[in-house]
Amino acid sequence: MATNKTAGFAAADERLVGKTATRLSWGAIFAGVVIAIAVQVVLGILGAGIGLTMVDPVEGTTPGATGFGIGAGIYWLITTVLALGAGGYAAARVAGVHERFDALVHGLVVWGVTLIVTLYLLTSAVGGIIGGAFRTVGAVAGAAGTTVGAAVPQAAAIAGVDKGDVREQAAAYLSDTPNDPASMTPEQAQKEIAKELPALAAGGAEGQQAEARIVEIVAAQRKISRPEAQAQVTRAKRQFVQTKNEAVSTAKSATDQAAGAAAGTSFVLVVALLIGAAAAGFGATAVTRRRLR
Repeated sequence: MATNKTAGFAAADERLVGKTATRLSWGAIFAGVVIAIAVQVVLGILGAGIGLTMVDPVEGTTPGATGFGIGAGIYWLITTVLALGAGGYAAARVAGVHERFDALVHGLVVWGVTLIVTLYLLTSAVGGIIGGAFRTVGAVAGAAGTTVGAAVPQAAAIAGVDKGDVREQAAAYLSDTPNDPASMTPEQAQKEIAKELPALAAGGAEGQQAEARIVEIVAAQRKISRPEAQAQVTRAKRQFVQTKNEAVSTAKSATDQAAGAAAGTSFVLVVALLIGAAAAGFGATAVTRRRLR
């Protein structure tokens, strides 16, 4: 007995079984990032124009560096909030989300991508320019050094002069200071004392030799006895050590202040970034509240 088979239709629930819809729209996120960066750039240019109008060197009404920096920081924070809020709102609106969590995720992703793109642009552009400049200078200096280093031995070989003789002659040209302190001019004596100061500061056996040499020069130049010269050098050495200690103390204090300022700036920057994330999330979730109304 023959049976007839008719083509039927699947049940509604069977036809709907398949891949679930994607809840994250990267196209909408890209649109939000573009809008956020564009708004930030426009507001940044506007802020620069406002800041330049406040500079008046003729009248002397230019604001101080501290006040100007605080004002610029506050303006940057406001523009960041506005830009990320607009970007998050645009991303959630274009994505057509209906749940608040989905909108929040779109806003936070817009914030994260905007942050990454901004950091990349800053590091790649500025770092590339500076790095390229230093690489260019290094290449030129290296080429010049290679050229000179290759030319000197060849010139010496052509002239029939030994390279050791060339070095000795160059050293003779550079060290024209007489060894006898009595034969030195005041300029030569100052130069010789300055050359001995690093060894004097280092101390040890070399420091004692340097001190003896300085005492000898001072006695010969000022035409005083060696004990008197030793007393003058000792007083100068004591003042030198005191000045060095004060300089080290000042440097340590400045370093501590700089570290504290850097730490404070880091905390402020983190707070500003978190405020930016909150602005992006708020702008995105505003879409769901609008749809509910």
